[in-house]
Parts: sequence; C-alpha cells; structure tokens
Amino acid sequence: MAQVVEKKELTFEDFKTEVLNDYKIARISRECSLLGRKEVLTGKAKFGIFGDGKEVPQLALAKAFQNGDFRSGYYRDQTFMMAIGAMNIEQFFAGLYGHTDINFDPMSAGRQMGGHFATHSLDENGNWKNLTEQKNSSADISPTAGQMPRLLGLAQASKIFRNVEGIDTTNFSKKGNEVAWGTIGNASTSEGLFFETINAAGVLQVPMVMSVWDDEYGISVHARYQTTKENISEILKGFQRDEESNGYEIMNVKGWDYPALVETYQRASQIAREEHVPVLIHVDELTQPQGHSTSGSHERYKSAERLAWETEFDCLAQMRKWLLENNLATTEELEAIDSQAKKDVLDGKKAAWTNFTSPIKAERDELVQVLQTVAASSANKVFIEKYANDLAAIKEPIRKDIITTARKVLRMVALESGKTQLAVWITEYTAKIQPKFSSHLYSQSAQNVFAVSEVKPTYDETAEEVDARLVIRDNFDAIFAKYPETLIFGEDSGNIGDVNQGLEGMQEKYGEMRVSDAGIREATILGQGIGMAMRGLRPIAEIQYLDYLLYAIQIMSDDLATLQYRTAGRQKSPLIIRTRGHRLEGIWHSGSPMGMIINAIRGIHVLVPRNMTKAAGFYNTLLQTDEPALVVECLNGYRLKEKMPTNLGEFKTPIGVVETLKEGKDITIVSYGSTLRLVEQAAKELLEVGIDVEIIDIQSLLPFDINHDIVKSLAKTNRLLIVDEDVPGGAAAFILQQIVEEQKGYKHLDSQPETLSAKAHRPAYGTDGDYFSKPSIEDIFEKVYEIMNESNPTKYPSLY
Repeated sequence: MAQVVEKKELTFEDFKTEVLNDYKIARISRECSLLGRKEVLTGKAKFGIFGDGKEVPQLALAKAFQNGDFRSGYYRDQTFMMAIGAMNIEQFFAGLYGHTDINFDPMSAGRQMGGHFATHSLDENGNWKNLTEQKNSSADISPTAGQMPRLLGLAQASKIFRNVEGIDTTNFSKKGNEVAWGTIGNASTSEGLFFETINAAGVLQVPMVMSVWDDEYGISVHARYQTTKENISEILKGFQRDEESNGYEIMNVKGWDYPALVETYQRASQIAREEHVPVLIHVDELTQPQGHSTSGSHERYKSAERLAWETEFDCLAQMRKWLLENNLATTEELEAIDSQAKKDVLDGKKAAWTNFTSPIKAERDELVQVLQTVAASSANKVFIEKYANDLAAIKEPIRKDIITTARKVLRMVALESGKTQLAVWITEYTAKIQPKFSSHLYSQSAQNVFAVSEVKPTYDETAEEVDARLVIRDNFDAIFAKYPETLIFGEDSGNIGDVNQGLEGMQEKYGEMRVSDAGIREATILGQGIGMAMRGLRPIAEIQYLDYLLYAIQIMSDDLATLQYRTAGRQKSPLIIRTRGHRLEGIWHSGSPMGMIINAIRGIHVLVPRNMTKAAGFYNTLLQTDEPALVVECLNGYRLKEKMPTNLGEFKTPIGVVETLKEGKDITIVSYGSTLRLVEQAAKELLEVGIDVEIIDIQSLLPFDINHDIVKSLAKTNRLLIVDEDVPGGAAAFILQQIVEEQKGYKHLDSQPETLSAKAHRPAYGTDGDYFSKPSIEDIFEKVYEIMNESNPTKYPSLY
C-alpha cells in the first residue's frame, strides 16, 4: 500500500501565497508563449508550438505530481514543467532557439523543437540518477499519440516494483507508489495508439492518469470530425469500473475551474497511487489563444462567437476572476504579478538569446581572423576579404554561415600555401561542432555493447544434441534466475511458453508478473518495454513474428531508437525486442523486411543470429549493456539440433563481429540468419565443380562488422556475393555500402560485387512459394558460377 503522508494544515495566508504563486507561474508561462511566437515570426526561432490556454489544469496536475512519478506527455505542457521546477524561462527560450549546449537547453540540447520536454534520468556518464528523489518527464516526441505506448510501460513498472520480490529498487521505486501521468490533445485521441493504450492499461490495471486537454480542435479541424459524439469521455464510459469488473475511473472537469481541477487531480492521484487503477481525466472547455502553432492563424477557422467565448473562458481570465471574487488578491496585486511576469520573461528571453549567440559569434570572429590571414598571401585576396567582411557583417550568424564561408574560400586557395591553415581550421571546427548534432545515437557510457567481451559456450564431452528451442529455453531460465529485474511478455509468451516453446515452463516457475501473456497489440507491447526499461527494469518484449513488427515500427523508430539521441544521452531504455523471422509459409509469416527495419531504427542494435545458441548469447550480452536491441531468431531453427552448453546464461555472443563459417579462396559469400544454411549447402555443391567459397555470417546488421573482417576476406578472394532474403535493394544494399564504401572493399575486387535477394513481392505460400520467392540453393550455386564464368569462361562454361 502507498505510504500515508501527513500534511500540515494550511493557514489562509499560506493558501493565498500558494495560489498566487500558481497564478504567477501561469502568467510567466503565458508570456513565454506570447513572446515565443514573436521570436518565431521575427525569424530568431524556426517554429513555435506553445502551451497557451492549458496553463491552469497543468498547475493542478503539478500539485498532484510527486517525486518518483513520470510524465509521458503532449508538447504543450510547458506550464507543468515550470510548475514542477524542471524548466525556467531561459531554458524555455534556449529550446526555442535550438541551443546545442545541454546546460542551457536541458530538454534536448537543441535536437528537438521547443515544447518537447524531458528531465535527466542519467548523469553525464550515463549512470542512473535516483529517480525516486526527483520529478521525472520522459522525453517527448512529436508524432501524435506516440507518447501513449511508453506511458503504459512507465505505469506498469510501478506494478512490477510493488509485486515482484528481489529487485533492487533503490534508484527506481518506493514500493511501487509512483504514478505515470499522460497528457494528450483531444484530437489525438483519434489515433489508434491512444485506444490501444487505453485498452491495455485497463486490462493490466496500472497506476496511470491520462489527461485529455480538450479545446475542441485538432489544428483547424473541429471535434465533430475527430470524435464520435464529440466527447472522448462519453464514448469511453464503458471503461468505467464498477463493483463487478475492473476498468477506469473516469472524471470530467472544466479546464478553467481552478479549485475543481485541483480537487480532481488530487483524487485521481490517490486512486492511481494506492489502488493501481488507471484514471482518465477529460479536461474540456479549454482554449488555444494563439491557434495551433506559428504556422497558421486560428481566426481563419474559428467563428466570431467561438473567439469571443475563448476570450471570456480563457483559463487565466477565469482564474483571475476567481481570485478576485474570493478575496485572494486585489486587482493591483494581480496587475503587479502580470507586469513582473512580462519583465521576467523579456529578461529571460534576452539572456537566452545572448547565451545562444555569444559562442557562435566568437566562432565567427575566429574564422574571420583566419580568412584575413589567408587572404594576405592569396591571389584571390579581394574575393576572400569580401567573404570575410560579409561574414563579419552578419548581425546574428548561425554556424551554417560560418562553415559554408570557410568551405567556399578553401576552394580558392586549393593550390596556395594558405590552404593548410584553413583546412586545419575547418577540420578542427567540424570535429568540435558535429557532435553537438550527432552524438549519442548509441550509448557512450561504459555499459555500451562494445564493453562486453565474448564468452564462448562450453560443452561437456558427452553434450547431447537437443532441439535448439531447449537451448534458448534453458538459457532464459538461467537469465530469469540471475536477474530478478528481467521479465518477458508478448502474444502467447506466458501460459504456453511461446509459439515455439522457447519459454516452456517459465511462467509456472517465475510467475505471471515476469513471464506474461499480452493481447494482440504490438505497439503497446513495445511501449510496455520502453517505459519499464526507462525505469530501471530489464524487459524483453516479444513480437511473435518479424512481419508483425510493422505494427510497432513507428514506436521503435520515433521513440525507442531516438531516445538517447534526443536527450543527448540523459535518458535510456535498454529494451530487448525478441522476434522470429525469415522462412516459413505465406505472405505474413515469412517476410524479411530487414532493409526497412535497419533504416527505420538507427539507434537500436539489430542482431540476426543463425541459431539458438548464438541468439542466447546475444541475450546474455545485452543484459550486461545499457542499449536497446532487436534479436531476430530463425523461425525454422527451433527443431534443428544443437549441443546444449554447460555455461547457460554466461556465454556471450559479441555484437558487431562477423564469423567465418568456412574458409575459401575463390569468392566471399556474406549472409545471415536462416539463409546461411542454404549458402553452406550450395558451397558444398560448388566445391564439386572446383569453386571454393568463403562464407561469412554477419551476425549483427547494426552495428556492422566493426573489425572490418569482410574486407580482409575480399583481399584473399577478390570477389563478393551478398545473399539476402529481403527484397532487391533491401538489406543487401546496406551491406554492400558498408563493405564496398565504408570498408573500401572495392580496392580488392576483380569483378563486380553482386547481390542475390528475394523477389520484389512478398513470399508466396507453401514450399514452392518459398522456392520461387526467395533465394534457393540452386540460385546461389548458379549466381556464384556466373561470377566465376565471367573471370574464367573456359574453366566455367556458361550454364545457359
């Protein structure tokens, strides 16, 4: 049960002080919105999306929000962030300007537009802070309703912490008493992710409070085009819990009614925190004084009557009215607060702009001096001096102005002595500036995947060959015993032990909290994992088949893959995603859309083990790291025989390292996963006609061959074939780019590098469908033979 915190009785003066402080925060937030819009329209900022009109309900939310709680929200929650002390005026404007120093823009170090909020879960070294001693906000994303799946996991973590023994909760939870607070605009409740999450939270009964900010519009589109009955709480009434069944507590409150809002949020907090029951709060009759964003005017789509109503029922106007009517403030006091808020915001804006522009101006001045020095000895002196003067004359330069000028001048001195000085400056400047925009796509902490050393599986002399699914099952058993914070969930993962029996008996042994079935809802399965991993648990989210990953690819791409990047390394979610794929039967059970996946989820490691021992080793490795990964097990490999290792849970497959399965001298074949078995058989048949193939298992698509072992093979064979069951131009194109361009493999090739992929369509049903859709042994044989025919037609005469 939640701990009861005794509150001291507030005196009237204390109450008045608190309320007036709330009003002050709301006024500051409003002034930030108003001035922020002007900064965009004058060109100092690129785009603005603000929280005006939503201030008062966010004050109430902040009052109920406690240390250890998490927010997963909407990009208009600036008042809330200010109210919990997580953002000040200067930081607001730093985010608007895109300041790349995290000390000035702690939300994203300039990587996201303003309005996208986060707190720091990690210190500068990537280590967990004590999340129970601070108020937490998961990093926002722009895709509407994209915050919903993650919210589910943030809430579920409290349920796990409360009910699973043995987990070290020191930095993460106090008996599961934390609430996950979601916010969303009413129009975005039309998204499927909203409904999927609402349903899942009701099933799981997690401590989640979902606020819907309802101002009747989604950009310019009225609610009658968005929501049945124009009322989200009305159509969700069936979720209301009763004496006979679980569900939600659903509350309605007006967005301009300060006392009712405070009471509503306190009640919602208590229900969710103590009972672990989800709550939906529909906050309606809100306004949006400046319209959706700086890209349009709401006067174009709102009637005169609606605009007049919005003026009267603006939540700040109504709060001001309430303060006066209840003798909590005089007109003079409120005008003084308003005036001071304007001054504070203007001062904060000026300071933020100075902080943003000062280092850039210093960089500009440094380059101007270099250009003047270079110009003195150049035949193009006049032109270079003009570039220098033009750059110096820019009142508010950006870094693009600086570096483009330097690079244009470099062309002018390419044959002169001044080239060296300028080239060195450009190189050093780029090395200093580029990380401000590109760091932390992957972990830079001491727990990154490259910090884990390989540990090979060991075997007894009498090791028996067993169905490979037993290797993965027994390794999971070892994992669950070793790591109490590890849990797995997905469709059919619990009771039956997954569709391939890789989790057989695990639920019975470790309980339903740790080995769980989930509904058919891939996006929120991913969301469960993201949110729980953000709170220190080590979840494994299972997607039944690789094809079904498409349901979750948006969440993987927009949320999980970008998390470390968009927080400049101050949040992480080391989620492991387990799935199975490649060859089986039919269009939606045998796909291999790896090209789409690897290009959509940069920031997540993509591992493609050829057998279950390799897969088990990847899980063991990943649990020693702080990074997310996708593991694609071979769907047709569970019944194949493998030896049972003796060091289950301990052996580790290295990430980013290829493995040579067969050495050869004539051609290098590179592949991964199930296709390797076909390559190995084709290699045997090719040997019969005198062609000696070298076979390399990629093992890991992201990262790819970090030791550049493939190019070492090409130096020996001088020929390359990539075999892939993705569509033409899919993963094979990436592999080819890595080998030929990144590894400079072209230097060693005596013939054109080739790829052999599946047909452009989805694989057809049945064994024949597989044969005529994906590379076969014969396809591989003949492709290699054709390459050898080109080099030696006498020895290898054409087959056709």
